[in-house]
Amino acid sequence: MNWTLEVVVVPVSDLDRSKAFYRDRLGFRVDNDYDLGEGRRVIQLTPPGSWCSNVFGTGGVVVEMPPGSVKGLQLVVPDIERAHRLLTERGIETSGVQVLGENPDPDAHPLDNVGMIFLSDPDGNGWAIQQMAGRGR
Repeated sequence: MNWTLEVVVVPVSDLDRSKAFYRDRLGFRVDNDYDLGEGRRVIQLTPPGSWCSNVFGTGGVVVEMPPGSVKGLQLVVPDIERAHRLLTERGIETSGVQVLGENPDPDAHPLDNVGMIFLSDPDGNGWAIQQMAGRGR
């Protein structure tokens, strides 16, 4: 039996600002944006190539957490340097490419597994982006 992680709740203070950041600057696909009335709204966005979506919501529709309280969300890309160029072109502040250790596989690209970029969304939710070219993504 497969157990797949399909949704991660990301706490934000402004749904429209967050939707614009994730859609327009990070390139996530908007899966839905439901106004359920009475101050309740849900937005679901998915990173390119991912099966796991991010959900934002108001009015108690999703688990309530303080905006910016999620840290350690991680995306994986096949080319960290290309990802950094794209983020920079889109005006996103990042840590730049950092190398965290040495790749233990001498046959792999030197940045595989250890090439990382760190960034935050407008509320301060923390993201890491890791290169793993060997996954064929």
